[in-house]
Amino acid sequence: MVELMPQSYVARLDLEKVFGRTAPLHVDLGCGDGSFLCALAERHPAKNFLGIERMSGRVAKACRRACTLANVRVLHLEISYASRYFFPESSVAVFYLLFPDPWPKRRHHRRRIVTADFLDAIHTALAEEGLLRIATDQLDYFRQIMLLSGSNSRFTLAKADDVDVPFSKFERKFREAGAPIYRLALRKTSPVT
Repeated sequence: MVELMPQSYVARLDLEKVFGRTAPLHVDLGCGDGSFLCALAERHPAKNFLGIERMSGRVAKACRRACTLANVRVLHLEISYASRYFFPESSVAVFYLLFPDPWPKRRHHRRRIVTADFLDAIHTALAEEGLLRIATDQLDYFRQIMLLSGSNSRFTLAKADDVDVPFSKFERKFREAGAPIYRLALRKTSPVT
């Protein structure tokens, strides 16, 4: 069983206990059916991978895909809550936020996950020099993310395409439709003292 059932919803995860080992942690925020998460975990068996998904059906699919992989766990929880409360400080090497719901109508923009508070939570959880990798097919959302991240001095832009990663289910779908894909990688920086 790869679905993670936390002992508490107010305590940080004990990652060594969760995975049974210490290894760099990669987190897929909104892992969907687990196809990206599991493909990445197969390529990098020396790393730990955690998928977070709020939709029960997707969690079940991700668990079925991951059942043979010792380095994958799936957490059934809301992404914004998990990113804020579940990760020990400086514990995550890489976060992946791939094709988050764009909430395209202006009146729904407040529901978008990438906010200043979200970036603060990600910064706290990221290890030194850790990365947040984002991909979207929505240019306006990409521009909003660029503005938010540009005004946050705790991140710097990193190369977005410098890592060989598998395509997610949504990326395959958007590529087949000819939609442009916008990528952003943010590297955690330490404040200058």
